[in-house]
Amino acid sequence: MKISDLLQKTTRSRISLEFFPPKEQSLSKFFDTVEELRAIDPLFVSVTYGAGGSTQAATLEIVTRLKREYALESMAHLTCVGASAAGLKAFLDDLVRADVHNVMALRGDPPKGETTFTPSDEGFNHACDLVSFIRKGYPDMGIGVAGYPEGHPEAVSLEQDLRFLKHKLDLGGEFAVTQLFFDNQLYWDFVARAKSIGVAQPVLPGIMPVFSLKFIQRITSMCGASLPGPFLAQLERAHEQGGDEAVQDVGLAHAAGQIRDLLDKGAPGVHLYTMNRADGCLRIMEQVGKD
Repeated sequence: MKISDLLQKTTRSRISLEFFPPKEQSLSKFFDTVEELRAIDPLFVSVTYGAGGSTQAATLEIVTRLKREYALESMAHLTCVGASAAGLKAFLDDLVRADVHNVMALRGDPPKGETTFTPSDEGFNHACDLVSFIRKGYPDMGIGVAGYPEGHPEAVSLEQDLRFLKHKLDLGGEFAVTQLFFDNQLYWDFVARAKSIGVAQPVLPGIMPVFSLKFIQRITSMCGASLPGPFLAQLERAHEQGGDEAVQDVGLAHAAGQIRDLLDKGAPGVHLYTMNRADGCLRIMEQVGKD
């Protein structure tokens, strides 16, 4: 079923999960994690797609197994990096055969070792090109796109970035999932601005738990998301006093607070970046369920 149809259901889970393909030798452990996280009863699950298509085969295998063996509605990420019409068609045909009905269409990050995005020789330069290709050739495929509450790192302005989001949705995107953020007001402001220019599709907030201070500082520096001063101070103090374990306690509590607040105030759902960590995600959802 398409995710856009699932989002219309009145009785449904309001949590979705995102995984990344593990190293091949870790697949068994990965599916143990999936089995544990089935307790969350996710609305859908998504699987990322490595830079330059480096995990394309793994992504396909994982979404296929998630759908067939675990009965989870699955979404495969797909990027423009190094894309060709023939390669995209082969991947999408494989998804159709696997009964996977949803794709997250992204421009993608540069391949490992490169610092700038190089446009595809076949004209797949932006996510909107990918959306157009999918919608034209696979009209029954559900399409998600990315949104950036604090703006894409390469955007000229927040206004221009928002227009790009609307363009992707106008071409056939059916919902958006946001980049990570740590202040919920950024999400609500983003949604309000999107609605003001005519965006009517659901915008799902993406929440990333903090498991490591060093890791989250690296991620935010790459993607342009900000760590609010008071939250950063909490993390730094926790790291000084108890290392990564203490950082996790603070980070997971913050994520739980964000999720509870978002759902209480009417967000259409929450997309949880699991980092392939069942333990932390289950702790978060346990805290969300309290109070």
